[in-house]
Amino acid sequence: MLFAVLFLLIGFVILIKGADLLIDGASSLAKKLSISEIAIGLTIVAFGTSAPELIVNVFASLGGHHEITFGNILGSNIFNILMVLGITGIISTIVVQRNTILKEIPFLLVATLLVFGLSLWNSDLSFFDGIILLAFLIIFFIYVIGFLKAKPLLGSDIKERSYLVTFIMMILGITGLFFGGKFVVDNAVIIARHFVVSEKFIGLTIVALGTSLPELVTSVIAITKGRNDLAIGNVIGSNLFNILLVLGVSSLIAPIHYNMALNIDFIFLSVITIMLFTSMFVGKKHRLTKVEAILFVFLYLLYLVFLFIRK
Repeated sequence: MLFAVLFLLIGFVILIKGADLLIDGASSLAKKLSISEIAIGLTIVAFGTSAPELIVNVFASLGGHHEITFGNILGSNIFNILMVLGITGIISTIVVQRNTILKEIPFLLVATLLVFGLSLWNSDLSFFDGIILLAFLIIFFIYVIGFLKAKPLLGSDIKERSYLVTFIMMILGITGLFFGGKFVVDNAVIIARHFVVSEKFIGLTIVALGTSLPELVTSVIAITKGRNDLAIGNVIGSNLFNILLVLGVSSLIAPIHYNMALNIDFIFLSVITIMLFTSMFVGKKHRLTKVEAILFVFLYLLYLVFLFIRK
């Protein structure tokens, strides 16, 4: 048991360091190509911070741990909206672009409801469902391509490295994510069985919190440097990658059985996504204020209490 906890912690450290290397390398590449900041947040950085969820879910799917597969994504997306944006918003008011409010957040809501509907349809996500999710991700990419050059990163404080160093960092990052993900899944299952708690609970809490740490660190650093687009784009893009790419790829590997007990978590995720959308129009438009950010953190703490009671 002690070794399982130790290896779980080691897995998280490797995951975070791997994501850090991948993000730095990808950001350097993006700067060299003069890609806009919001596009980086929605794509490159979002993919980098979602990579832990992807790797964890691939191993969970291969091992048949369906509740970890679903729980990890639901838990991560709830954490991203309430805690990542909440903590980031407490540090500094998050100002959001109009496009993000009118297009990207609604697209995230539609993607969430799509996965919820497909999961309810046959009580699982099938190979065909995975294709549908990846098709929606392609549609999102086509949309993002439209403003890749909207606001070049010239003058930003992202460190630009040579192409060789950039690619080495990205490869090392992916390698770290691979081994870190395996450590997390294997040892989370051992711990769950030891304490006789469901894999659903482990997925929604320990694994979800661990794999969402890259999003939290990235958005906090971004907001302290005044890069609002990167902070909000990272969260929205990461949640989209989690819903469409991670669950899509996982269901291609093997059908993912859906536990109906997760309905309330899906509904809660949909509600807070709507809250994020509407909060931008209440009071000062196009921004998440400190009061709203505090409310988000409070809601997450209530959600954790609910999880402990339900486990």
